[in-house]
Amino acid sequence: MIAKLVLDKKREGHALGTAEIREFVDGFTRGVIPDYQMSALAMAVCCRGMNERETADLTDAMMKSGRCLDWDVATADKHSTGGVGDKLSLVVQPLAAACGVFVPSLTGRGLGITGGTADKLETIPGYDASLSLDDFQNVVKGTGVSMTVQTDEITPADKKLYALRDVTGTVASIPLITASILSKKLAEGAGTLVFDVKCGSGAFMKTREDAHELAVSLVSGAKAAGRKAAALVTDMSAPLGRAVGNANEVAEALSWLGSGRCRGRFTAPDGADSAGGGPVELCIELTALMVSLAKSLPLADARCMCREKLADGSALARFEAMCAAQGGDLDAFARLVEKPTFKFRIQAMKSGYVTAIDAEKVGRVALALGAGRMEKTDVIDPLAGIALAVSVGDRVSVGSPLATLESSRGPDGLERAAAELLKAFSIGHSAPERAGLVIESIGG
Repeated sequence: MIAKLVLDKKREGHALGTAEIREFVDGFTRGVIPDYQMSALAMAVCCRGMNERETADLTDAMMKSGRCLDWDVATADKHSTGGVGDKLSLVVQPLAAACGVFVPSLTGRGLGITGGTADKLETIPGYDASLSLDDFQNVVKGTGVSMTVQTDEITPADKKLYALRDVTGTVASIPLITASILSKKLAEGAGTLVFDVKCGSGAFMKTREDAHELAVSLVSGAKAAGRKAAALVTDMSAPLGRAVGNANEVAEALSWLGSGRCRGRFTAPDGADSAGGGPVELCIELTALMVSLAKSLPLADARCMCREKLADGSALARFEAMCAAQGGDLDAFARLVEKPTFKFRIQAMKSGYVTAIDAEKVGRVALALGAGRMEKTDVIDPLAGIALAVSVGDRVSVGSPLATLESSRGPDGLERAAAELLKAFSIGHSAPERAGLVIESIGG
């Protein structure tokens, strides 16, 4: 195969053949096709697109560029496109395991305002989020769930290609995003895949239309690969929950799981969460989809099972077992989050109702505090973050607390960051109409 002919073909807008895609990816993985030619193909795909069959072929070629896991039990995983305060995986994955579904979950690290699940878990002292694939398999078999980062053995083509996309302006392509997400999830061996595709100011996909397109592409690609799949398009216009930051978010997730650790730092939502379709309810909905598809149960029955396993402590027990198996010390974590930090509280400047909390602005402030990274080599401050005192729809008065900014690195910049955070809150005279987080359901 002559790489230039493939590039010419895609530049002209023609569909590539299965063999052409497979050989191009294989050549790139082995180093026969240089980075500049793969960068050119990525740009051509960005400009010209790929049809459903091409996307499936690209996904398959990237998946097969490394090791693929196989399981002899019912498996499922949930993937989120990420957002501000999105700690749902910390609840969803162990909850699915408590419902009898094995969850092999290769997760990621954060870049920009989107926090990474691995970064959150690594705030638990001793937690190893970089397991070998053999250890990963052993933890899944022993506890029902494991969350660890992608190793070099899994989809090396994706790892090489993403590094190029990041520096060549070719990240925002539905076919390339789909192939990147799906290749890893297919290689981990999950038989059922549920996608949480977020849209709004704090999401990668800003519009409902773009989020819908990606959700359809992911579900179609997973089904083409022989997996059961469904997706929810969910709102990311405001942060999920009250905690933004790494240790902060783990503490809040523990409260949702019913843990007594970190008591008082974040309280578990009451019945209002269920009625308003809040983050805990979204956890239940995503998990129910996983359980329903993996175990061939009616969705209503799967929802009931999820509520029971969350309420009776089974999901918490799975999370604790996973942490112990991966070296994590949750008692040490509880002591960690009580360490003194530099804090700055912001207050409401007028009375009324909180009509909006801009997720992107909150995420950028958290990033400035040290809760995220702009470059992959940046070091995260595990205790940096924001604790929100209010949610959209709450009534406030002049002087009511809105949020507290925290950093363990020093007070410099806290006041300036606080001024920026204040801009994220909109306060009006009338209460906003309450709406659930789920915008659209696809597949299933």
